[in-house]
Amino acid sequence: MRTLVVIWALVASCLAEDGVWPQWRGPLGTGEAPNADPPIQWSETENVRWKTAIPGKGHSSPIVWKDRIYLTTAIPFGKPRLPVFDNAPGSHDNLPVTRSHRFAVVAVNRADGEIVWQTVVHEAFPHHGGHVSGSLASNSPVTDGEIVIAFFGSHGLHALDRQGKVLWENDLGKMQTKHAHGEGASPALQGDVVVVNWDHEDASALHAFDKRTGKERWKVARDEGTSWSTPIIVKHANQFQVIVSATTRIRSYALETGELLWECGGLSNNVVASPASRHGIVVAGSSYEKKAMVAIQLDGAKGDLTHTDHVLWRTNQRTPYVPSPLLYDRTVYFFNHYQPILSCLHLETGEKRAGPFRLSALDSLYASPVAAADRLYFTDLSGATMILRHGDAPEPIAINKIDESVSASLALAGKDLFIRSESSLYAIREP
Repeated sequence: MRTLVVIWALVASCLAEDGVWPQWRGPLGTGEAPNADPPIQWSETENVRWKTAIPGKGHSSPIVWKDRIYLTTAIPFGKPRLPVFDNAPGSHDNLPVTRSHRFAVVAVNRADGEIVWQTVVHEAFPHHGGHVSGSLASNSPVTDGEIVIAFFGSHGLHALDRQGKVLWENDLGKMQTKHAHGEGASPALQGDVVVVNWDHEDASALHAFDKRTGKERWKVARDEGTSWSTPIIVKHANQFQVIVSATTRIRSYALETGELLWECGGLSNNVVASPASRHGIVVAGSSYEKKAMVAIQLDGAKGDLTHTDHVLWRTNQRTPYVPSPLLYDRTVYFFNHYQPILSCLHLETGEKRAGPFRLSALDSLYASPVAAADRLYFTDLSGATMILRHGDAPEPIAINKIDESVSASLALAGKDLFIRSESSLYAIREP
């Protein structure tokens, strides 16, 4: 434990710098970039520092470590074959696969947008195509500046160094996701431990691996169906916890051992949104067959918390499905399902702080909201981003638009904002 505390202190010091967005939800895992000052105005032709075409397709978000941006992609190759269809319920929403794919990790130079390296870590003809709105590379990578961890679900967990060399890889098998809708949970990294959520329609589990060797540290079986929720790793009372949202329970595990610390029921099926935690409170939400959001106090949390005072508040109003909630300055921001209806609640009480607001300039949203410098950034599928001023009554600041569709969440680092569209990576910066 002493080693982990020392590592945490070093990492926290590094993340205080303004040049990193090391994981999908940013340095704090909440959507906030505490020291960034990203741009306010841009378009396809204004304040675009550079724009780089990215081969293949991927909805994973870019991550940033100082001079590098990393992202994942799936590149089709070879002659078309007979498509793979899945007759599972809901398969009318699925995209058939007709070609083999190369699963690749890409490193981009932050200064000029040049691709530094592109490493193919796996080649396969996927066993199913996933939902039409998804991709075969929807899991975002994570880095500590030394090693990049990329997770492609059924196509493996891979560790690479800064030069793009594969250090190790693990094959966890084939996921059988609900409705064959595909895969999307991103890996989490703390110290020397990599954590992967393996919830699907077969033998669900939470895995922990050694960052340096890929050796499994522990594996915990889970009574869960498919979830697309990314684990978060939280330090509370000098202990690191791995927290995962899912249908049956939100659960917390000891990072070192995998021991179950606490659990809480109350979400819906098909949990996609990831939890977030600040100030000793965890917030998790879902919206599929029912709407549900819960806030949990971590102090003294142990065992089943479902019907205890550790549940600070619950709501079934306008809760999120695809975009994860944003925690910023003791405020919880979230969308109704994936519609542009914004709710703002007090973190500790769940009371309405403002709204709800219909953001009429936006359409459907898959990207999760991000924030920095008292500004809130909301990006929809059309490529429009609306910026609001954080406060008791959030005020619109700007509406910006690029010409490409966006499903990935934005990355904020220093004075830069990075947008991963369907085919490109944009670096936005004001003069």
